[in-house]
Order: sequence, then C-alpha cells, then structure tokens
Amino acid sequence: MTSNRLPIILLILAIVLVGLYSSIFVVNAREQAIVVRFGQIQSVKTEPGIYFKLPFGFMDADRVQLVEKQALRLDLDNIRVQVQDGQTFDVDAFVIYNISDVRRFRETVSGDREAAEARLRAQLDSSLRRVYGLRDYNAALSEERVAMMLEIRDDLRTDAENLGLHIDDVRIRRTDLSPEVAPNTYNAMRSERLAEAERIRAEGNEEGQRRRAIADRQVVELTAGAQRDAEILRGQGDAERNRVFAEVFSKDPAFFEFYRSMAAYSSALSSQDTTLVLSPNSEFFRYFDNAAGTLQPSPASPAVPAPAAPGAPAQPTN
Repeated sequence: MTSNRLPIILLILAIVLVGLYSSIFVVNAREQAIVVRFGQIQSVKTEPGIYFKLPFGFMDADRVQLVEKQALRLDLDNIRVQVQDGQTFDVDAFVIYNISDVRRFRETVSGDREAAEARLRAQLDSSLRRVYGLRDYNAALSEERVAMMLEIRDDLRTDAENLGLHIDDVRIRRTDLSPEVAPNTYNAMRSERLAEAERIRAEGNEEGQRRRAIADRQVVELTAGAQRDAEILRGQGDAERNRVFAEVFSKDPAFFEFYRSMAAYSSALSSQDTTLVLSPNSEFFRYFDNAAGTLQPSPASPAVPAPAAPGAPAQPTN
C-alpha cells in the first residue's frame, strides 16, 4: 500500500517544487523587474533581491520583464548639420541615459529599449540641427561648444521623461567640416588669422614705439637731472676748495704763495717737451734762488753820458 503511494507523493512533491521554482524570480543590482499580470503592471521591483509571483505564466498571468538599471549609451554618427552662415558640419554625438521610471517605460514603449532609443535618436537629431542652426561655424569650434551640449541635453530631457528615461549627459565627439566646404572655409579662416596677425603686429609696433618714446624721455630726464646734480656738486666742491684755500692763505700767506709756486713748477716743468722763454728775473722763478721768494736786483748798467750841447766843452771820460 505504501509502495503504491510513493510515486504519487513524489509526483506531488515535484509539482510543488516546480511551482515554487516558477514563482520565484531574482533581480540583480544591474536590473529592474516589471511584474505584468494579464497585461497590467502588477508591481515594479527596483531593488536587488528574491521576489515571488504567481507560478507558471499561463494565460498571461504574472510575467516578469527585466530592464537595465545601469547607465546606457546611445550613439549618433555622421549627422550632417548646417550652421547659420550656410556652412555644413559632420557631427558625431552620444547620449548617456538611464531608465528612471520603469512603469512609464513599460506603458509608453512596452519596455522595448530599441523602440525607446529610436525615438530618442530622432529627438537628438532634431535638437542637434536646431542648436547648430542658431550659430555660426566658429561657435562649434570654440568654448561655446560646452553651452551647446548643455542646451541639447536640456532639449532632450523633457521628451525623454515622457519615455521614462533620464538624460545624464550629452557629448559631441566630433565636429568636422564637410568635404564640400572645407577648402573654402580653411581659406577664409586663414585670411582671418592673417588679418588678425597683422592687427596684433600693428598694435605691438604702436605699443613698442610708445614705450620707446617713454624710455627716451626718461633717459633725457635722468641725464639732465644727473648733469644738474653734477654741476651742483662741482660748484659745491669748487666753493669748498676756494674756502679752504682762503682759510690757508689767511693763516700763512707766505707758505700759500710758496705752495702755489711749487704746484706751478710741477705742472709746467713735468713734461720733457716743455720750453719756457723767460727772463731769469721773472716772477715765475723767484723761489729758485732763495726759499724766501725775494727777487734779486739786476746788476747796474754803466752810465751812458748824455750828449753835449752844441758849443759846450766835452766832458772827460775815465
């Protein structure tokens, strides 16, 4: 009797195990789960763990749909956009997004990531064309590029929220001139850079001339000031020298005269090429014969008799 019941018990146990297994599902840290019962969202599981549902899934009962929870990337390559002045660019961009509202994601695109990305790609294409079309070609090659990416990101966020998505970031990877307009654009840019270089060079020359003029004026002012100070100091030195000479002369006039004569001898007779033609009794040589500086009288000349008057007797001579 017991042996006849064993297969039945095993069958029941197997059915219970299969039912238990089919009623359990696991959500990991990189996923979110949507439990759908008879086509309606029953619950949403956003935290990792083990969850239960109705077993099996026949007749559309409690099916589990898993969607990504981590950041996702959507690339858009080789988009031809036209800027304000008629130039065209080939642009590559990408979007970083995540599925933030799983319920809305299921309701709008049935939880289909490809359908959501198709709509997001169309919105990104439209936003790129609009943002580039409002600017000239210099904007995409300048610091304004950051502001353009932020504007595109803000454009996408409203539409992305309707899909249950959140836009984390938008990046423009490449902005190249299209081959048809690149040569003309490069020539125009080259002409602009040459004109800019000439303008900067002219401003530099003007500034250089201004600075040189200032430097020249300062040199003249400094030289004049130095010459003025030198003349003042030279005058003060001469005055001091004269004062010292006057003081010395007042103390010992004889020594002062002797000193001045010695200095004159040294200055006049220092060169071997000096030739002086002077009388021996000249004032210049008065200190040569004696230290007192008194001049010696010249020897007396013989008397010459005065001529006799006509008719007078002649005077005798010795």
